[in-house]
Amino acid sequence: PGAPKFRDARYFTKRRSFFSTTLACAISMNCRTLRNCALVICRPLPDRNQQKPLFRPNYRRDPKPNPANHQEEREGHKDASMILPSCASRFGIGVAAWLTTIAASTSSVAADIQPGNCARATNYSEKNRGFSMLVMQNGKTVFAHYANGGGADMRCKVFSGTKSFWGTAALCAVRDGLIKLDDRVADTITEWKNDSRKSQITIRQLLNQTDGIEPAPHLHSDSIRDRDAVAIQLPLVAAPGAAFEYGPSHLQIFNEVLRRKLNGRSTISYIQENLLSPLDLTSLEFKKDGRGNPLPASGFELTAREWARFGELILGRGNYHGKQIVPSSLLAQAFIGSSANPSYGLTFWLNRQSPNAREIDYEKELDLKWQRPRWGGICFCRAAPPDMVVALGSNYERMFVIPSLNAIIVRQGWSAKFSDAYFLRLVLGR
Repeated sequence: PGAPKFRDARYFTKRRSFFSTTLACAISMNCRTLRNCALVICRPLPDRNQQKPLFRPNYRRDPKPNPANHQEEREGHKDASMILPSCASRFGIGVAAWLTTIAASTSSVAADIQPGNCARATNYSEKNRGFSMLVMQNGKTVFAHYANGGGADMRCKVFSGTKSFWGTAALCAVRDGLIKLDDRVADTITEWKNDSRKSQITIRQLLNQTDGIEPAPHLHSDSIRDRDAVAIQLPLVAAPGAAFEYGPSHLQIFNEVLRRKLNGRSTISYIQENLLSPLDLTSLEFKKDGRGNPLPASGFELTAREWARFGELILGRGNYHGKQIVPSSLLAQAFIGSSANPSYGLTFWLNRQSPNAREIDYEKELDLKWQRPRWGGICFCRAAPPDMVVALGSNYERMFVIPSLNAIIVRQGWSAKFSDAYFLRLVLGR
């Protein structure tokens, strides 16, 4: 009862172990092995009596994944190498060798992002007001889909996704010898020299938001004439390096540091020349204040493919289409967390604490006052590789970059309930 019914069903009676399902050539259309590995594992095998293939490819849409079943799915797909001794005794050395080949093939195929999994992910995103989804792997487009009024040429606000661009511009300034990450900010913002605590703040702490300065969300306001001047006068709310306080103040102070180092040249022209133009990103919104200062915490509007160019720079370890924009060793500094927040580097979010970490909704955590969130032992998705880095913006604007898969995943949408963990499981088929 409940077994799949079709022409060759006599060869298969029920869902069994990975071993028996593989030998039956995954006749069940719901076989996870088939779903993940297709014909690399479930290749046709002849029936000794009838010389017919037991498996007839007849793909059909999988049922909508249930988040409650993720643990079951992770445990259900066993490693073929675990069953080689028994298969050798029952079916001979030839089958054992065949399964060894399968095990090797499985790992390589599992690394490929499948369009079918992307389709399930975009269906989930679309139902939650997503309008753009782009997946690239190995330099090629695996999947692109637009809905809910979105389009390939439609620019969307990436909100705090802007921060990662300015963080990378800071690395360009290190490359050019303008600053060092562990320089004291007071060496440039001389107004801080006589403050015993502010004088200890480093540029690295500005970039990883652990400088202790009040986050100051009001800096987003268009009515402030000089954001830089306001930012450098903000008070400390924690000892430098002791706490993570997410907000616009830190990068606004960095903007003033860079402005002074440039000796009159604008920070906007610097980021355009050193980062944006090499990525062919033009006509961006900098949300200038009355003095012409940009708002590094927010403002950029990008299409999914434009945002993905930035992801290609990350995958290229600072190299974009043959041009080394940021030295690879320097870019690697951006992906090191702090003791106050191991999940945040230099303007990039990290998945480093997976798989043994607690999955959280970053949007909800960041809506809390800075004292309340607990940033230890958290991750975006336990099923995603720990080397994944994320450029994150409000309304669940996301660019996920996974170096170990050589993949970029961009998701854009309107404000709605959304789960990064569930979305990534769908995309990755895990």
